[in-house]
Amino acid sequence: MQNYVVAVFLLLCLTSVPTSAATQSWRSLTPTEREALAPMVQQWDTLPELQRHRLLETAKRYSQLTPEQKQRYHDRLEKWSKLTPEQREAARKKYLAFNKLPAKEREKVKQMVKEKQARKAQQPASGVSAAPVTNQQ
Repeated sequence: MQNYVVAVFLLLCLTSVPTSAATQSWRSLTPTEREALAPMVQQWDTLPELQRHRLLETAKRYSQLTPEQKQRYHDRLEKWSKLTPEQREAARKKYLAFNKLPAKEREKVKQMVKEKQARKAQQPASGVSAAPVTNQQ
């Protein structure tokens, strides 16, 4: 459930409307903001103002996260940073569609995702043999 909360939080902040300008360069960010937004370091100075603002809004809450939540946040932000603009737009649309579902339907979707993740976690890693190799002569 925490994974879901962090994901929704990140997507919500990345799709919210700004309330003020966020034209700060990477070097002008506070150490805490830099820590929170580290996965975006290579892109920061080329991001549109709107996206910078959204990311800065998420960074405000970063210090309140547990170490596990911070790692999850960084992992998700790194994945987000690697998406193409088209993939980001598709993710935003999917998020908005999800929020339009009735609460019971959202819970069903969440449960299906949890089950899928559990099945995936139980599968052996690709390229790794499930049976040990023995030397038979």
